[in-house]
Order: sequence, then structure tokens, then C-alpha cells
Amino acid sequence: MNSKYFLPAFAMLLTLGACSTMYYEGLEKIGIPKRDVMVHRVEKARDTQEETKEQFKSALAQFTAATNFRGGDLEAIYTKLNDEYEASVSKAEEVRSRIEDIEDVSEALFAEWEQEITQYSNPSMKRSSQNKLNTTKSHYRQLIASMKSAEAKIEPILSVFRDQVMFLKHNLNAQAITSLKSELGNIESDVSALISSMEKSIDEANAFINTMEK
Repeated sequence: MNSKYFLPAFAMLLTLGACSTMYYEGLEKIGIPKRDVMVHRVEKARDTQEETKEQFKSALAQFTAATNFRGGDLEAIYTKLNDEYEASVSKAEEVRSRIEDIEDVSEALFAEWEQEITQYSNPSMKRSSQNKLNTTKSHYRQLIASMKSAEAKIEPILSVFRDQVMFLKHNLNAQAITSLKSELGNIESDVSALISSMEKSIDEANAFINTMEK
């Protein structure tokens, strides 16, 4: 297929919300196999995790800056922290959605692969394909486990962000800043653990992509 037509069609179809047999069949008809869809979705999940990592760094920086408040407009500080919280929530939802997209296409890909293996008449080819499938599944399980492990660390941080932002909104006084200061150490530790887990997951995604592209 001419790349001039392939890339726009690829981008358009991959942004469709619903995932179904008909959807994947439509992609196959324009020359995009499930394998390519899976690689694309892993790439998107990896990029989203990178963006999420940076967002939580940004949020931590704003929360840290707020603890240095020495007088002034607390309303402005609340607005900044709330913006960071909402941006973090948005990224958390995107991470969750990206993982679900990968799980959806993997189920379709592996089911098709297993069905096609039964059609081999050559024992050597059948064995080779089965080994390749087993290896791919193993790498996939590592990838998803790593992504979900990182994703699981997000909600506890969001809960603390939410509590601190609401407390600041309801008080707008030194007491709210004192509360934030008392939690800052835990927030820093949790964000550091999240970033480390995200980086591990990003590495797993890159390794999986390399495996799929061989």
C-alpha cells in the first residue's frame, strides 16, 4: 500500500474508540495486521507513561513550592495545585485506558495466532510458530505486569493530592500549608517510587516493541 494513503488511514482507524472483531477486520483490509496495532498501542502507552511521569514531577514541584509560602495570595496557590491535580487525574485515566487498549488487541492477536497454528501441516513450522507465540506471550505478561504495577501506584498519590487541595480550598490559611508540609515527605517518597516504576515499565515497553519488530 502507498505510504501516502497508509499513514493517514492508520492514524484515523487507530483513534477509533470501540474495539471489536469488526474493527480489527477493517484494519486488516487496509493492510494493518493486529501485530502492528499492538506495537502502536504499546508505543502510545509508553509515551503516555513518560508524559505521566513528567506530570507527577511537575505536581510535586508545585506542592513543594507551596510549602514555602510566606504570605500572599493563597487562592492563587490553590488554583495552581488544583490545576496540577486535575492534570494528574487526566494522565492517570489515560494510562488506564492505554493499558486496556493493549489488553484488548492482545486478546485478539493471540487468539488469531493460536487458531492459525492449528492450520500448519509442516510440524517444524508449527513448532517454531508455537515457540514464537509462547515467547511473545511471556514478554507480554511481563509488560502488562510492569504497566499495572506502575499504574497501581498512581491512585494513592492522587488521593493525597486531592485531600491536600480540598483542605487548602476549604481553609486558605496557614493551617492548610502546615498540613501540606507534614505530608510532603510521604508525597516525595511516593512520587519517587512511581517514577521508578514508570521508568521500569517504559523499559519493558521498549523491550517488547523490539521483540515484536524482529
